[in-house]
Amino acid sequence: MTEPPFPDAVAAEQVPPRPRKSLYPQAIRDLYDHGLAGREKRALGDAFGLQNFGVNLTKLAPGAISALRHAHAKQDEFIYVLQGTPMLYTDAGATLLAPGLCAGFKAGSGNAHRLVNESAHDVLYLEIGDRTPGDRVDYPDDDLLAVGTDGGWLFTHKNGKPYP
Repeated sequence: MTEPPFPDAVAAEQVPPRPRKSLYPQAIRDLYDHGLAGREKRALGDAFGLQNFGVNLTKLAPGAISALRHAHAKQDEFIYVLQGTPMLYTDAGATLLAPGLCAGFKAGSGNAHRLVNESAHDVLYLEIGDRTPGDRVDYPDDDLLAVGTDGGWLFTHKNGKPYP
């Protein structure tokens, strides 16, 4: 069986946005819907069939969040700001970012992070992450853990009880 042909190049803004705003369980989405509703991700890596790492072109409308504050056990993450001024929240506090600035989050560091668009203008950035199997994601501000499974995520409460 042959793979479908992938393009040599695409206009990033023409890659369709992901239809689902979030993979979080419904109970978590209900709490953060206002921030997640303003997030739009375009899976650029998927457009080329990339399997070892992902690349998203992500837009945050005013008031939107990139994700719940989180830290990966096995996956490195990197962001590069193209437009706007998002606030980066990490364990060290808040840092205002601007176009041309980047940040990286080493797997296993425990440094939980997220971006928040506290400005009146859209934010546009690239997020790059590897796809190491068996990852675990901790959410220190929320009753949430995520464990990578074959092709997806299992979300549980911190006590291990699965979300419905």
